[in-house]
Amino acid sequence: MSAPASTPPETRRSPWRSLRHPSMRWWSLANLVSNAGTWMQLTVQNLLVLQVTGSAAMTGLSLAVQAGPGLLLGLVGGAAVDAWPRKLTAALSQAALGLVAFVTAALVAFDMLNVTTLLVLAAVTGVIATVDAPATALLGNDLVPTRDVPSAIALGSAVHSVGRLAGTALAGGTVVLFGTAAAFVANGLSFAFVAAVIPFLRLVDHTAETDAPAAAPAPRPAARVSADPREGLRFFAGRPRLVALAAITGLSAIFGRNYTLTLAVLVTGPLAAGAGAFGTVSTALAIGGIVGALLAGMLQRPSVRLVAAMAGAGAVLQIAAGLSPSLALLILLVIPMAMVESVSDTAGTTVLQTDPPPHMRGRVLGVWRSLSTGWGLIGPPAIGLLMELAGARAALVIGGLVIAGAAGAGLLAHGRRATRPAEVPALAPVPAAARPAELSAVA
Repeated sequence: MSAPASTPPETRRSPWRSLRHPSMRWWSLANLVSNAGTWMQLTVQNLLVLQVTGSAAMTGLSLAVQAGPGLLLGLVGGAAVDAWPRKLTAALSQAALGLVAFVTAALVAFDMLNVTTLLVLAAVTGVIATVDAPATALLGNDLVPTRDVPSAIALGSAVHSVGRLAGTALAGGTVVLFGTAAAFVANGLSFAFVAAVIPFLRLVDHTAETDAPAAAPAPRPAARVSADPREGLRFFAGRPRLVALAAITGLSAIFGRNYTLTLAVLVTGPLAAGAGAFGTVSTALAIGGIVGALLAGMLQRPSVRLVAAMAGAGAVLQIAAGLSPSLALLILLVIPMAMVESVSDTAGTTVLQTDPPPHMRGRVLGVWRSLSTGWGLIGPPAIGLLMELAGARAALVIGGLVIAGAAGAGLLAHGRRATRPAEVPALAPVPAAARPAELSAVA
């Protein structure tokens, strides 16, 4: 992949290079506002559910109801994104999410919110998100050339982190000054702002690029005749690199990354520190995540191999964290842990969003949403049970060994495939010029 000659090398590798495009600057601003509004709402939402229901179990149920559509309808949502115009789909889904937030605010303000209404609103939000998530993700990538997609994804991760910090900080003051309903109003306005920006964004014609990656996606059909969700599942299952990406990411999600749970138990248990100490660890994780996002923005050609390598490195650090004898050493370890996780996420997301042909990307993201929702629901109780049986330290070590073993086996298998010579039939000699030197890489 070569950048235009007029672009300095330092600019081509800058983590901020996607911001050279005006539409990406507007999109990033809109996402910053949206993320801040979302985290304002999320900060008070669980407390609101507790206030309305008086039950912690009901709070968990409301979260499960909201996540459920992603597990069950991810394929359908992805198919809708492939079938409908991208900008229109994203604008309508953002407007619909804003409407849900405004309705919730009105019900809270007039004291009309009850358990049934809460669950209905959670389910509606989950259904809309099955379309909104792939639509907005792919829309962001459509605003920059292919070579700048890693930068756009990393920028989105950094914007998410900043928006989370800003929204969480603003939530408390907003509720104190204006009441709980104000957080939902603010979130509704943030969605409305994004929906208003989308029509003015200019998409990049990726088919006209001359510096696309070597493993370029198949050309898009001239016209879409269907967007069958089953085609996305068949494509995903028949693409070894996507299956490998799902395998290593799923294992990492189940046996690692649940740091808000595992590290909380480690800090308050074996390390005998308090909640304030875990707050320090959480801050270190956030810092590492932001630094990792900046490093990830410099990627040019992310691959599944890079994801596996980062997963393996993170697993080794997780094992070291599980064996850490002191809080100070743990804090030093969690920063690179978060860094490699952020780089791995950006590399994996880039592969996921650029490897399939354009007309299949929504459905592939739909498959991914169903898978990620599944392992997101399995991970916390699985690692929680492991900690109950073996303790926090052993859970971190065992989880790290599982991830490191899987990543190492995958990298070793890939290396063997890449170096194995091609077989030539004995009865049908092939001219030397036509013989491949080695098999091409899968990822």
